[in-house]
Amino acid sequence: MPDIHITREHALGLPAARKLAFRWAEEAEERLGMECVYEEGKASDLVTFTRPGCNGELKVTKDAFVLDARLGMLLGVFKDKIEGAIVENLDQLLAQKDPLKAFDKGLADHDKPAAKKKPAAKKRA
Repeated sequence: MPDIHITREHALGLPAARKLAFRWAEEAEERLGMECVYEEGKASDLVTFTRPGCNGELKVTKDAFVLDARLGMLLGVFKDKIEGAIVENLDQLLAQKDPLKAFDKGLADHDKPAAKKKPAAKKRA
């Protein structure tokens, strides 16, 4: 039984869902140090992912994403936080007109350095 099981229906169709899932796999490898294998099929695709403390798979169909992940003991402590973040991010993406574009924009926004705040002016006595 997976520690995390998330199913989200979508209306993207397989080609668009495939692009989004492939892009996610690329970022998971780069940002999270995961090893991802993407297997395309006729009716569905499967992304298997692994890294120390976590492994699982993402099934991609024309109308749904199904994520099953197993967490090791250390990451298991953060299961609720990890699952909540995945659900929130996926729901936000799927609510967009172009989820792939929104995904890339979200990554770009995340990578921007925080704006430096000017120190407040000090009053002279």
